[in-house]
Amino acid sequence: MSFKSTLIFVVKWLFISLPIGVLVGSASAFFLVSLNWVTDWREAHVWVIGLLPVGGFMVGAAYHYWGKEVVKGNNQLIEEFHSPQQIIPFKMAPLVLFGTLVTHFFGGSAGREGTAVQMGGAIADQFTKWLKLSDTDRKIILIMGISAGFASVFGTPLAGTVFALEVLIVGKMRYEALLPSLFAALIADYTCHAWDVAHTHYHIPFSPHLSAEYLGWSILAGICFGLAALGFSKVVHFWGDFFKAKISYPPLRPVVGGAIIAMVVWLLGTTKYIGLGIPTIVASFQDTLPPYDFLLKLLLTTFTLGAGFKGGEVTPLFFIGATLGNALALFVPLPLPLLAGMGFVGIFAGATNTPLACILMGVELFGSDSTPYMAVACIVSYLFSGQSGIYTSQRKESNKYF
Repeated sequence: MSFKSTLIFVVKWLFISLPIGVLVGSASAFFLVSLNWVTDWREAHVWVIGLLPVGGFMVGAAYHYWGKEVVKGNNQLIEEFHSPQQIIPFKMAPLVLFGTLVTHFFGGSAGREGTAVQMGGAIADQFTKWLKLSDTDRKIILIMGISAGFASVFGTPLAGTVFALEVLIVGKMRYEALLPSLFAALIADYTCHAWDVAHTHYHIPFSPHLSAEYLGWSILAGICFGLAALGFSKVVHFWGDFFKAKISYPPLRPVVGGAIIAMVVWLLGTTKYIGLGIPTIVASFQDTLPPYDFLLKLLLTTFTLGAGFKGGEVTPLFFIGATLGNALALFVPLPLPLLAGMGFVGIFAGATNTPLACILMGVELFGSDSTPYMAVACIVSYLFSGQSGIYTSQRKESNKYF
């Protein structure tokens, strides 16, 4: 490629990424502010959790009557990348925003990345129609939407850049989309911050030199994170299949699921395991927590999503990973904050098959000192999490081992 062609390519995608980044970053900012509000209101009025079945019907009915063509969520974005059928309907953005806020307002256990990624993909794909882009350029547009949504909702533009490239195909990345993905991620992240929306900060005060002994313990921890990621993927798919097999009317699934979740929360006597669980994630870097925290969050989140509520999987995976790392500190001779951070990114890497993005996320969130440990945790977890993850439409270019 000549210098002129390269320059045209850079300028073209910079100009396209500007409106995409601004729109997606603004949507993520609105989403994060709204999510904080509904979470605070729920925690101040815990009686509303008893109405979770009502919220479940609202979400189920909205998708059954108005959103059948976007109900697949993240998997639909991946499918459109591989086998283009139609422009992602813009309704995906407001529907997933509504569904996620309702889920959190009434006390479901879910995350936020899926919402931001779906809003990003739906917003970005409209430019395919407006600019009359080719099929090749449309693939780049979809990657940009995913990148912008992920980067802005977590404040991690480098991880967002690589996640959008890595999540589509296990074992292969589309490098022609690397620069557009980076542009979109940086602009979306900057836009979200420009709206004065802050992200949660985590701190690992000390990371020891990676000796042979510590490497061995890190590998063991990575295996635990990978098996937990495998368990999460299997259980969330199990609950999804279970509800579809037992309840044929889709809006009724989250009603039944919501009633059961509300009862479980009442029996537990705590709201610790619903919503995002950010306070517990932060605490896992500082205090010794009950060793069963990760298991309860895994069960409640997979049940919530399997029943048909909306939201992402990633923040609950952060919770599961950080609290599992916290539990491993009972016998693994590594600093507790370091193990929590390793679990934070490690289980995410295994569940989504995106180890490189998660290593970068570790650098962006925790600093560079802990990078060797983050790399071991993410790569080993990726290898031990099975051949499939939480995204069923993710294609396999190659097996993980050979």
